[in-house]
This record gives sequence, C-alpha cells and structure tokens, in this order.
Amino acid sequence: MSADADINATWVAVDWGTSTLRAWAMDPGGRVLAQARSDQGMAGLAPGAHGFEPVLLDLIAPWLGQGCTPVVACGMVGSRQGWAEAGYRNVPAAPLSDNALTRAPSHDPRIALHIAGGLSQTNPADVMRGEETQIAGFLSQTPGFAGVIAMPGTHSKWVHIVDAEVFHFVSFMTGEVYALLAKSSVLRHSLDPKGFDEAAFLEAFSDALSHPERFAAKLFTLRAEHLLHGTDPQVAAARLSGALLGLEVAGAKPYWLGQPIALMAAGTHAKRYGAALTEVGAAFTLHDPDACVLDGLRAAYLTLQTAKVA
Repeated sequence: MSADADINATWVAVDWGTSTLRAWAMDPGGRVLAQARSDQGMAGLAPGAHGFEPVLLDLIAPWLGQGCTPVVACGMVGSRQGWAEAGYRNVPAAPLSDNALTRAPSHDPRIALHIAGGLSQTNPADVMRGEETQIAGFLSQTPGFAGVIAMPGTHSKWVHIVDAEVFHFVSFMTGEVYALLAKSSVLRHSLDPKGFDEAAFLEAFSDALSHPERFAAKLFTLRAEHLLHGTDPQVAAARLSGALLGLEVAGAKPYWLGQPIALMAAGTHAKRYGAALTEVGAAFTLHDPDACVLDGLRAAYLTLQTAKVA
C-alpha cells in the first residue's frame, strides 16, 4: 500500500521489520495523518542505504515537503543487515534515552533518518530490537508499571520492568520453531494451521508445562496419530502450538509467577497466550502492540526534538 498524496508530514514514523515495512505520516502533535505499508522487509533487501532508501522513498515520497523531514524508525532496519546498525544498550536501561537514536546516512536531502537502538544483556546473553520501542510506548501510557511485559512473536520476549527500566528479559524462539516444524519437518504432512481447536491446544499446553521431558516424543505422536487414526490436521496444529507454548511458559515461570503481566498481543497471539495465562491462573491485561510501537516512536521523536533544543 503506497502513501496518500496531498499529505505534508511534519515527521514520519517507521516500523521496519524482517518481513514488513510500516510508515505513518505525523503532524506536530503526534497525530497520524496517513499510513502506508509494504511487504519489502529487511530480509529481502541489500544492506545499507542503497538497498533501503529507495524502498522507503517509494512509500513516503508523497508526504515529503520542500525541506528536510525527520524520519524516526525502529526494528530490524537498525540491524547489521539493515540500513545502518544502531547499537545495543545494556540493561538495566530505559527503553529509550537521549543517546538511543542513531543518525543513519541517506542520499536524499528530503529525509533525515534516525533509528532506535536495541537492548542487550550479558547473563544470559540476549538481545532485543524493535521491542524496546513498543515497551517505551507502553510505559508512556502506563507510568508507574512494575511487573512483566509478555511480547509474543517469532522470538517472544518476557521483560521484567523495574523503575521504568528494562531490568532483565528472556527470549523464546517459539514462533520460529513452530514455523520450521510446520513447514520443513515431517509434521508438515499432518498439520493445518488455518483452524484452531482450543481444547486440543490447552490439553497439549498443560502436558508440556507439566512434563517438558516428553516434548520430543509428543511431536512424533502428532504424525503417528494422523497416520493411524486420521487425526484432524487442525487439531494436530493446535496441539503443536500448545506444546510449544507450554515449554515457553514453563521456562518463563520466574518472570510471570506472582507478577502483574501486561500481554502485548493481538489476534491469534492474544487468543492463545491469553488462554495459556488463564490456564495457569496468571492475571494479565491486554495491550495493542501496534498502538504501543506508535506511541514509542512518538516518544523517540520527542526525545530527538528535546535533544535538538538542548
């Protein structure tokens, strides 16, 4: 989807991930004037400005006036394979700070690109890129929050927040492992991820949570049940999802047990993680990740403007 014409943006907010690029034209007060989307994510582009800049300009050119428009971006655009590498800051750290934005090189004088850097920790080693902006947006709307933010995705994050800082976090490759098993393993012949059976999901979730040592054997059981009993592929897909989420929730127990939880999820993720957290008796509130990332980009732009004034 290309940008709307006849829009003069004061600044542009960008969320550029591995597979998707999203942009919003913003007015001085942070109101969205227009939005656009492209499937040209980081994974399909050559690193550096020569690979990324034409894609962005093709999307947002109708919003640009005669001067130089600030562009504030987050996500994989700041990785080593992105437009320019925006470094990591070690936790404990605020999700955004005065030195959290990296000025990236650009050829077109109509834009000045600033990329939000990620967060890292050393024990155990972990990184996040893009989620820090969502966290900043959430905290801007929920000041004083102390607890855990659960962030489902390809690489899910469980993030411990203390005194408005990311104190510690852990990542799980749950989404990627599901995709690999569903698309590239023998299980691909027995799964149909288009449907969802909540009872089968919760049964597999509870089993994996209680008996994680059975996980590898349970995987092949999905294939055998389909061959021998003709198990519905949608039921099998729900069981695979439930088993993987059971392992994740078991591993994240030190984070969520006895803590207030903010679940940053929508759609399928909201439904499945919500069902899982309810099953273990964990209280949570639900928050829109798209709204949070946009609020985080607003906070990053405000940081940029404050730094210019100072």
